[in-house]
Amino acid sequence: MKLIFELSGENPTLPFAELGCVGTVLDQRLQVAVAECPDPERARRLAMTHAVLEYLGECEPDLAAFKDLLQDLSLETRQPFAGRAKKIHGGCNERNPCSQKEFERMIGTMIAGPVSLKNPEVEFRAILSEDKCYFGKVLFTFDRGSYDVRNPGKRDFFHPGVMMPRMARTLVNIAGVHEDNIMLDPFCGTGGILIEGHLLGARVIGSDFDPLMVRGSRQNIPGSDLMLADATRLPICDHAVDAVVTDFPYGQSVCIKKTDTMDTLYGDALEEIRRVLKKGKKAVVVTHRDISSIAAEYFTVVQRHDQRVHKSLTRRVLVLVNEQERCV
Repeated sequence: MKLIFELSGENPTLPFAELGCVGTVLDQRLQVAVAECPDPERARRLAMTHAVLEYLGECEPDLAAFKDLLQDLSLETRQPFAGRAKKIHGGCNERNPCSQKEFERMIGTMIAGPVSLKNPEVEFRAILSEDKCYFGKVLFTFDRGSYDVRNPGKRDFFHPGVMMPRMARTLVNIAGVHEDNIMLDPFCGTGGILIEGHLLGARVIGSDFDPLMVRGSRQNIPGSDLMLADATRLPICDHAVDAVVTDFPYGQSVCIKKTDTMDTLYGDALEEIRRVLKKGKKAVVVTHRDISSIAAEYFTVVQRHDQRVHKSLTRRVLVLVNEQERCV
C-alpha cells in the first residue's frame, strides 16, 4: 500500500532512515515521504512520524493544480469529514504561496459528503513541502504520550545521561528489528534501548561491564537476558544475533577493561559485534564523535546521522552492515 508520512522536523535525516523498517521510500521532500508499505499497521512503531496517510495523489503546490487533482480523484464519502492542509516551510525549492485555508476550503467543496470540522470521522490532508503537494486520507496519528510514560526518570532504576525513549526507538527501527529477532546491546546501561526492542516483540540480550548497570537493567526489564560481560569478549556464539543497537561509552565515567584508549575499546567492540552479528544484518552504534574510519575496518558504513542533544553533546549515529561470513 502506498502511504504518505508526515515526519517530525526535529532531525533532518533520522525520520527518513527509520522508515526502512516498514517499507520502501519512493519519494521525499522536507518532512514528508512517500513509501510502499506491505502492512500499514507496522507503521505504528515509528518514533519520528506525526501522521500516516493513505496516498491519494500529488501535484504542484498551487490551487489550480490541486483543483485538477481533486477533480480527477472525484472523491465521495458518507462519513463526516474534514479537510486539513499543512505547509512545511523551508527547503531549497519552496514555492507554495497559497494559504492553508484556501487548500482546506477546496477539499471541503470538492469532496462529496458531509463536512464536520468539529467531529470528523475521516480526515483528508494536503501536505505542501518544497515543490510538491501530497494528498491523502489520514489513517492514524501518533500520541507522544506513550514515550512520556517511559521517561527514564520514571523507571525503577535511573542513571543520569541516558538516551530518551523516542531516540532509542528510532535507532531500533533503523536497525530493522522485528518480532522474534534477537537484538543485542553490549553496552546496555540502564536498558533503555533494550526496552524499545522488547516492546516490538524481539528477544533482547544486554551486557555491561558495570555491575550496577546490570542490576539496574534487571529492575527495568524483569526476565530479560542480561549479563555482566566485557563487550570485547562476549559469551555469545558467532553470527547469533539479528541486530545490534548500542550507545558506546563516551569516556567520562566508564569502566574499561584491558584497553588503553577509547579508540582501542571502540575497535575491539566493533570487531566483537561483527563476530556475533549475522551476515547482512545491521548494527546501529552511537558515539560522541565520528568513528567512521574505525567502523569501516569491520563493517560497511551505510548511513551517518547527527543528533544534537545540547551545546556540549552531539550524538554521532552510524548504521553498519556486516558483509563478512566469518571473522578471522
